[in-house]
Amino acid sequence: MGNTTSSAISKEILEDLKLSTKFTETEICQWYENFQKQCPTGRITPEEFEEIYTRFFPEADAKGYARHVFRSFDTNDDGTLDFKEYIIALHMTSTGKTTRKLEWAFSLFDVDKNGYISKTEVKEICQAIFKLIPPEEQKKLPEDENTPEKRANKLWAFFDKKDNGKKKHMHTCTM
Repeated sequence: MGNTTSSAISKEILEDLKLSTKFTETEICQWYENFQKQCPTGRITPEEFEEIYTRFFPEADAKGYARHVFRSFDTNDDGTLDFKEYIIALHMTSTGKTTRKLEWAFSLFDVDKNGYISKTEVKEICQAIFKLIPPEEQKKLPEDENTPEKRANKLWAFFDKKDNGKKKHMHTCTM
């Protein structure tokens, strides 16, 4: 592998990440080095993740949304993000395939992780997202989506479901 950074990450994880992302070995090793500096325990806690999001949205209340994003990335449900979960999440949300992005979006909205999205869950995520939008920007939104409830109703209508319906996993979604 050639450099000391690549030897710090297990060959198995490195090979897996090279196969499952578009990142090169060098990029993965650079991400790993940075991850180790910022997270010496090798794990990101929900609180640390919220701090990261708060830096991206300093004028907003990002904690609720960060909590949902963290939950969707914590694929093994251990309450932390390890390097592999972190890199796959980074890849999926930045350069990943559309189907992977849709799967991630579904997991974001599936708050209780039961494989279905309810209208209540859509509303909960919309409320968290609205806390990221400055009030002056909210005023610029179209009339039919200028509140979390209106946006949730519009999204729900897009899926053509009744108020008490559920949306099954994205593989059954037709768009």
